[in-house]
Amino acid sequence: MGKEALIIVDMSNDFVADEGSLTAGKPAQEIVPYIIEKANEFLANDQVVVVAMDAHQENDEHFELWPAHNIAGTKGQELYGDLFDWYKEHETNPNVLMQPKTNYNAFFNTGLAENLKSHNVEKVHVVGVCTDICNYLTIAGADAEGFKTAIHKRGSATFTDLGETFIQHMKTCFFTDIIE
Repeated sequence: MGKEALIIVDMSNDFVADEGSLTAGKPAQEIVPYIIEKANEFLANDQVVVVAMDAHQENDEHFELWPAHNIAGTKGQELYGDLFDWYKEHETNPNVLMQPKTNYNAFFNTGLAENLKSHNVEKVHVVGVCTDICNYLTIAGADAEGFKTAIHKRGSATFTDLGETFIQHMKTCFFTDIIE
């Protein structure tokens, strides 16, 4: 039986901290303990945890649509709060992968699918921000690469009122399991 992976999407200072340039704020901050709990559970069960993180350059075309955020190497791009500490504690674990991305979809031009397949992963679970943008498109990317998918409602947040709508789209379009 294949492994499963938890993909933690964009839980950076810029997306989560109160002063972040594109923050989901308190809703994102409130999911941090759940994400850490799930990450520890995955590792305890010899599963894979991926930290998928926007890594933009200063002149990135995304900044025509959005405020500048997650510029590679900045404090804004670092994992937020206790997630930073969790990652530092586990970064040498071979089942913990850091995946920089330049697109909303963590699978787009990153090699993530091949990396997960080399770990015998068959199903990906997504947590993080934003439910209706990067989480949704990462689920779409995982589906396109042949992975089964799951979204964790208690581990997802956004800065819009469209989170639940997009979770239902994941279920309808990609047969995504919804984890309450």
